[in-house]
Amino acid sequence: MLESRFFAVRVCRHVEASPLVALPIVLALELSPGETPRQLTLGRDEAAELAALVAADLHALVPPVAEARLALAGALFDAVELLRPGFPAWATLDELARRVPRGHLENVVAFGTHEGRMPALPLQPDPAYAEGPMRLLPLSLLAADTLAAGLAERLEVELVGRGEAGERTADWLMRTFGVRLEHARYLSRNDLLALTCVQYEHVNLAPLWTLLEAALLTPYREEDVLSARGLPLRYAEGKVHAQSPAQWLHGQAGDNARRAHDFAGIVFELRQYAALLDAHGLPLALRDASPGDGATLPGVLLETLDEAAAGHGAVQLYAHEAPGLGIVAVTVAQSRGGRTHPLAHAYPLRPQALGGLVAWLAERYGAPAELHALGRIVLDADGRLGAPAPVLH
Repeated sequence: MLESRFFAVRVCRHVEASPLVALPIVLALELSPGETPRQLTLGRDEAAELAALVAADLHALVPPVAEARLALAGALFDAVELLRPGFPAWATLDELARRVPRGHLENVVAFGTHEGRMPALPLQPDPAYAEGPMRLLPLSLLAADTLAAGLAERLEVELVGRGEAGERTADWLMRTFGVRLEHARYLSRNDLLALTCVQYEHVNLAPLWTLLEAALLTPYREEDVLSARGLPLRYAEGKVHAQSPAQWLHGQAGDNARRAHDFAGIVFELRQYAALLDAHGLPLALRDASPGDGATLPGVLLETLDEAAAGHGAVQLYAHEAPGLGIVAVTVAQSRGGRTHPLAHAYPLRPQALGGLVAWLAERYGAPAELHALGRIVLDADGRLGAPAPVLH
């Protein structure tokens, strides 16, 4: 039976006789327009069948592959799921494969589902990312260190040049996943990184890629960039730190109408960055934020400026709005001596975060849990993000 020849969910805790070097690769499926796979994962037997076909393809492309162990995860991912700090999908695949004793079907091992679940969470695709036009199936070659360097070099050359999957493999993929394919080809992980870089540059997100590349490849180094609209961002210690939009606004020139328009653009861009960084598993925080600011508020960036003062007016929540973007910022403010004094600015990065934000701010500052819609972005006399002047009776 296939199950007796391929490992799937149940693995042996077995120590390798000699260390193996992992060479990560991927089988990339470019779907025909309008196509969606009917499933994202393969069962044990299906994963085993595909692994045999992949092994034959790779051996034909790079014969020394036969001396390495091929590991396959029977699951389809988006690039954002695979390109995360620490490369968790590949790390998990490698760990499981290293536990399998040598001699199982000529050193080919496959991992599929049992009762609908993959053997470890990093190998379980997220349906939220299932709509992309390219699906990626992670593979790994575990090679002895004496073989690894030469094999890696051969893979980089051969896969990018002629890494198209074989006809039998492509036909199996189309039948099993119920899709038509434009292409099915093998890529090294370096190829996937380069492809993703080009895609982000094409949509004016090159600075985002610079941050992501640092987190993936040199996580111990800091990296500073300016977004396309000029917002400073820094990668450091596993996070991306952005200057607050209100601080950025204070350094801009022009009349208030222009400054308000530019502020809305910065928040829009920050939302783009936040969504992609979250998909890649990279946290986003505000630079110089106080410890605990917004720690319990997913999808929100918060900067605190001051505490409410006793003996002054009530604290109110104000919603700054921009055409096409809705609420771009919430300002917490208190009336003091005939002027409105901001206590905090918050930036909801996605609409569903707004309800929790309002409730949290109301409790934090002792304010009514209601937003005063401003219908525009309000700046004070100094051009800072503010709130309307209090009404004097």
